[in-house]
Amino acid sequence: MTYQNYSLKQLQQIDAAHHLHPFTDHKELREAGARVITHANGPFIYDSEGTELLDGMAGLWCVSIGYGRDELAEAAYAQMKELPYYNSFFKCSTPTPVLLSKKLAEIAPRNVNQVFYGSSGSEANDTALRLVRHYWVLEGKPEKNRVISRKMAYHGSTIAGTSLGGMDAMHKQLNGAVPNIVHVMMPYAYELALPGESDHDFGLRAAKSVEDAILEAGADKVAAFIGEPVMGAGGVKIPPASYWPEVQRICRKYDVLLMLDEVITGYGRTGEWFAAQTFDIEADTITTAKALTSGYQPLSALLVGDRIASTLVEKGGEFNHGYTYSGHPVACAVALKNLEIIEQEGLIDRVRNDTGPYFAKALQERIAVHDLVGEVRSIGLMGAIEIVKDKATKERFLPAGSAAVKVRDHAIANGMMLRATGDTMILSPPLIWTRDTIDMACERIGKALDLAQADLRTR
Repeated sequence: MTYQNYSLKQLQQIDAAHHLHPFTDHKELREAGARVITHANGPFIYDSEGTELLDGMAGLWCVSIGYGRDELAEAAYAQMKELPYYNSFFKCSTPTPVLLSKKLAEIAPRNVNQVFYGSSGSEANDTALRLVRHYWVLEGKPEKNRVISRKMAYHGSTIAGTSLGGMDAMHKQLNGAVPNIVHVMMPYAYELALPGESDHDFGLRAAKSVEDAILEAGADKVAAFIGEPVMGAGGVKIPPASYWPEVQRICRKYDVLLMLDEVITGYGRTGEWFAAQTFDIEADTITTAKALTSGYQPLSALLVGDRIASTLVEKGGEFNHGYTYSGHPVACAVALKNLEIIEQEGLIDRVRNDTGPYFAKALQERIAVHDLVGEVRSIGLMGAIEIVKDKATKERFLPAGSAAVKVRDHAIANGMMLRATGDTMILSPPLIWTRDTIDMACERIGKALDLAQADLRTR
């Protein structure tokens, strides 16, 4: 029996009775009932009532080549028929993770040639933390185990991922984080720049907070700095051009490893295969997931730099870590086909040279001028819209986040799936978006802003 045999109300009742959702107020959800998404095609998703929504979030930052791609379904089917599963333990491997690893080494930054697989970005960040601390033990420096992260960073929702991240509400619920992780200021100029401070100077000041944390602990105690090239779930915070070169200089000066979280930015989002290439960052680990398979299969790949990998091989000894589904053959087959499609359709070049610049211009000319918008910013196909009460003073509506939720709800009601994070609307559309799709999105966002403004005035 398929879902077509059930009404929306029946599906909502079953959902409420048995299904716990991620990042959800379950009392609120049960009162309202879940929106049930039933099918999708290209850049659009559809709910059980037939409502068409332009997907401005690529699922959850991941469906880069759009929905309904038969090629990925066929790749999964063929692999399932041949070998649906075998593990990577017992000194065994299967062909698809071997070939995917080769492909990832080809497209990754020059210093990256090894891959460790999991099923999610959270798992990959757990692995990165374990690996970095293990590296320093192998190097005879077990006391070098502190990791510096940033406030409002998001690195997953496992215990280690939550601890690495800088979300206060998540820390509070965790009630006991992994020790020796500290958080410094984020490179968020819109709220944190001083009056009259240039973007360049702000970037240097934000980077200096990393150096200050290293000096406070002592460089001999600090293992690594971890950061998203562009902070995603925290509100698409794009650092000034001065930030990453200075962070990299600081890490090299104090012999601190550099861990990049590219779960969101990896595989074309910023107009290069990796944001490490966009920002010219040489990282020791790069966490990836999401767009690796365009979300069609759960798969993560931790890309490991030569420095760490060579120590692992030369020093020997077992790395006591891994997952049942590490290098799952079906997920890796789908990833290989997905990367092939991204290349064949020239999606990264399109983002870099066409749709990315057009997206930035459209946001500036059509959205930034709205009375509710304090700032828009974007890089590649990744953008943010700051919702404010007063453009000049940057005053926000109270309670915090309430205005952005109104914009989101009006957007969804008018055929546009958007996400609200605090007082910021964020966009991360499929890489298949065209200029026409961007025009459609701006029209629907503009209407949502107008409707939200009317509501807020009435309130």
